[in-house]
Amino acid sequence: MTYGKLFAALADPTRRAIFERLAAREQSVAELARALPVSQPAISQHLKVLKEARLVRDAASGARRIYSIDPDGLWPLRQWLDRFWGDQLASFKVAAEREED
Repeated sequence: MTYGKLFAALADPTRRAIFERLAAREQSVAELARALPVSQPAISQHLKVLKEARLVRDAASGARRIYSIDPDGLWPLRQWLDRFWGDQLASFKVAAEREED
């Protein structure tokens, strides 16, 4: 999985809203459609993109599909953020130590 696919999936405001709602609790397409100003088919398309990016997963529950966050899919994003902040914190440490001298 590339970082670009993850960021592209989350770049859309509607997909971010869906992702944030799913971070709070798992939901069906119908529940998401009721909560957002987007049609149910559009929600399904956004979920497809999030699923392809491995940010969400689904499971059958009777005739419905229930969507939730995929923790395994978040791992590459977490690695990128850790590397980014690690570099930033290392730079800050160097600058702070220079100020002490």
